[in-house]
This record gives sequence, structure tokens and C-alpha cells, in this order.
Amino acid sequence: MKRPSNETLFGFALFFAALAPRLFVALHWAGEPVWDGHYYDFGARRIAAGLGYSDDRWENGIIAWHPWCHYPVGYSAALGAVYRVFGSDLRVAAVFDASVSAALCVMTWLLARNLLSPARAKLAGVIAAIHPGLVLYAALVMTEPLSALLTLTAFWIATRRRESMPGFVIGALVLGAGALVRPQALLCAPFFALIAMPAPLAKYGKMARPIAAALACALALAPVLPWTARNCERMDGCALVSTNGGWNLAIGAFPRATGRFETLRASDGCRVVTGQVQQDRCWFAYGLDQIREHPWHWIALVPAKLGYTFDHESFEVEYLHEARPAAWPEARRAAFRDGVTTFHRLLVVAAALAGIAYARRRRKNEIVAQGAALLVVLALAGLAVSGDAPHFYPLVLAGAVLPWLPLPGRAPLPDALALGLALVGTTIVTHAVFFGEDRYHVVLTPIFCIMAAAAFRKPLRA
Repeated sequence: MKRPSNETLFGFALFFAALAPRLFVALHWAGEPVWDGHYYDFGARRIAAGLGYSDDRWENGIIAWHPWCHYPVGYSAALGAVYRVFGSDLRVAAVFDASVSAALCVMTWLLARNLLSPARAKLAGVIAAIHPGLVLYAALVMTEPLSALLTLTAFWIATRRRESMPGFVIGALVLGAGALVRPQALLCAPFFALIAMPAPLAKYGKMARPIAAALACALALAPVLPWTARNCERMDGCALVSTNGGWNLAIGAFPRATGRFETLRASDGCRVVTGQVQQDRCWFAYGLDQIREHPWHWIALVPAKLGYTFDHESFEVEYLHEARPAAWPEARRAAFRDGVTTFHRLLVVAAALAGIAYARRRRKNEIVAQGAALLVVLALAGLAVSGDAPHFYPLVLAGAVLPWLPLPGRAPLPDALALGLALVGTTIVTHAVFFGEDRYHVVLTPIFCIMAAAAFRKPLRA
């Protein structure tokens, strides 16, 4: 019998080392699902009961079945399948979420292996395993860890064997499955053509990349379209995945917008709607109208939106406090919030160094270029902590841009890292358009772990 390799043993060790604290937190600290988690859990219970993604409504004195699609279905469908087998118990959700989070650490390591040395790849996995925010997130009935797991799995498959057509196809399909959890994943599909270009398409010459981009988008849409067809049949109109896009656009553009979530009211613009699709289209039209009428107001909110998304990390603590207030007195709540935020900020600074290379022997122009890039990151880090309100989102922007710049002596940009940066970039754009909250960067945390482990690699020529 063949003995498992050291790499396989490390993968198992990483999974169980990550699982232990996550299981403890999920089983001992979790409470009733709150905020969006309440709806995800409710949807999962309905699916497990064979009622589909739906709720019940009173219509003319009779309880009537009513289909949903306001939230993306993917997480509730996955949790619903688990509920169907093991029962609709919060302990089942806790084990599921903890296992997903632990698997995400392993996938972080596996993706990092496609671009880093074995030691650096293991470091990326370990950072993900000990990340306090990811550990606490295992106690939340929320979508971000599953979304990150599916997206990173798609990247890993597409880049495991460079220029592989099967890897390209399967990776794009998995990305589409991830879009059912987080629709923004579809924005990464075109980057498969720019980065993970399959060799069989190279024969098309200049048209190869446009063809590959179209193919990647079509493949990513394939797992989504059956759900879209369901929406067209069951809802009051067609919706690709969910009906919260217009809602989110309006939140980021209406007169009371602050850059983060604000509750919309009927008095804000959509007074009479009869269905979720109609409501979403109304808010979408309203949001576009606000952008056209007050473009500078919308543009001026971008720094605030990115700040709310990247400057701190406290959602996990606030969710747990909301679920079990007595278990989170103010002193404990503040200490955990500060600890998780500090770790996040240090990781963001380290991730911003991913594009900076180091070698003992360097040409003068390489020393100048890489030294200047390092000074930019250090200056941004200094500015981030110098004011009364820390701003770390410029470091995220720098980390997303620096690896692409053709600076002398730059670090290599493998396909796997480029896809990770595409995820960072599309997330930045998404929340600059809509609105920001710190939970939205959790999908990027594994990529930040990989970027941090990639800092100060050898330059391309070395």
C-alpha cells in the first residue's frame, strides 16, 4: 500500500488544525441566526422540507406558497441539502460552516501551491487557519466562506495544469456554481481567457482570447441558467440569480446614502410594487436615475464605500453579539473587535507587498523601482494609522495594482495569483458601485493570505 506523501499529510493536518477551533466556536458561541443569516437559514429549512426556496403568505385569508429569489440561492441550497440528511438543527449548520471554513484553508494552500514555493504555500494555508476573523466566521450562518471556497476551487482547477482545456472548462463551471452563492463571481469569468488560456484555442490567433472569454462566460453561466429559468417561470419576471442588485444599487446612490448599508423605504422611491422582480427593477431604475441626476454625490461616496469594506473587520463579533447579547459584554465585544481588526489590517499591509521582489544581487534600476514600490506601500501604511480614522483601503488598491506593473526586477505574476488579483479587483469595483460593509472582504481574505505569503519573492530574471 502506497504511503501518503508529506504534502498529503500536511493537507490533512491543516484541515483538522483549522477545524478544531472553528468547531469549538461554532458549537459553543453561535446563537440563533440573525440579520441576513436568518433568511439564509430559513431558506435552507424550507428547501430541506421540500418546499423550495420560498415562504408562506396570507392571501385572502388562506396561507399561500410564495417563491423567493431576493437572496442568492446557493448557500441555502447547500445548507438545505445538509439539513435534509442530518436534520434542521443549528448544530448541523455549525458543523457544516466549520467544515467549509476548514476546507477553505486547505484550498488556500492548494491554490498557493500553483504559484508559490512549497514553504510559502504552506504559510498561506497556516495564515488562513489561524486568522481570527475566519475562525469566528465559522459560527455565522453566512455565505462568504462557501463563496470563497468555490471561487478558489475554480481558480485552482483552472491553473493546476497550465493551458489545460479540461481544467479551463471545469474551473469555469465551478465558478458558475459559486455564482449561485455570490453572483459577483461571474465577473471573474472573462479573466480565465486572459490568464488561464487553454492551448487548443491558441490556433485561432488574435481571436483566441475573445473566443476563450466568451467560452468562459458561457460555461460559468451554465450552472446558473436552470435557476434563471426557474425564476422566469415562478417569479413575476426573469432574474439571473437574485433580486437584490437593484436594491443594492439604490442603497449606494440615493440621497441618504452614506457608503454603507442603509434601509430603503417605500417613501424613497418605490411605493407600489407587487413582486420581487418588479421591486428590484424599480430600485435599479431609481438608482440609475440618482446616479444620472447626482453623479458627483455617487462618486464622492466611493472612498467611504471602500473604507467600510476594507478598513476594519468587526462583522463577526457584531453578529455574535446580536445573536447572544449576554455572552458579549461591552469589554469582551470591544476586545475581540479590536483584535480581529488588527489582524486584518496587518494582513492587508503584508498582502500589499505581494508585487515587490527581492534578490541579493540586483541592478541599479531594479533597486530603484522595487525600492520605490516598497516606499509607496510603507507610506500608505503610515498614512493608514496616522489619522483619527484609519484608512487601509488604499493598501488594498496598491496590492491589487502593483503586481501588474512592468517595473524593473518585478516579481513574477503566475496565473493563480493573477486570478486572485482579478477577484480582488472585481470586488473593489463592485462595492465602489454599490455599497460597502466589512463582511464583503471576507471572500478576499484567503487571497490576502496568499498575497502576504508571496511578498519579497525572487524577481523574474532570478
